Amino acid sequence: MTLLPDPFAAPAISPEAAPAASAGGGAMTAAIGEVERQFGTLIVSARASIRNRAAAIHPELQPTGYKVLTLLAQQGARQQVELAAELQTDKAMMSRTVKQLGEFGLVECTADPHDGRAKLISITEDARAKYETTIAESRRLLYDRLGTWDQAEVERFAELLARLNETSSAGNPPA
Repeated sequence: MTLLPDPFAAPAISPEAAPAASAGGGAMTAAIGEVERQFGTLIVSARASIRNRAAAIHPELQPTGYKVLTLLAQQGARQQVELAAELQTDKAMMSRTVKQLGEFGLVECTADPHDGRAKLISITEDARAKYETTIAESRRLLYDRLGTWDQAEVERFAELLARLNETSSAGNPPA
């Protein structure tokens, strides 16, 4: 399994260690350090949100299980091996997760009509309804937070996030 680099694992670069040729020098380093701190805060908050959403679906549901339900709700039935690849986890972990989801009544396994050896994992209607409720609540919270901003600020924020995501997905992993 390939692990993605954690951009928050290393301490921020000190101004003395930053390349002298960088635009803005120490000011740019300080600004990037602040972005790093804010991302760290956002990631902690996002992880807590995922744990809370998972618990709203089932009290014993783990974040990985919630992520599986998210993929199934958004993309439809998938083979277990596809889920493992998408979530960058090993097959054994995915097998345990799917088994637990099945025990909780959140997924169903059926034969894959295109591959008799494989099973398709799909989200149950009850799990989908609970998942959609968690998504609606999440959207409401995001709207509450951004609803006080000017529309131009929200649009600019979305543009900047898209730019950052494009840079990351263009073969440039996060630092």
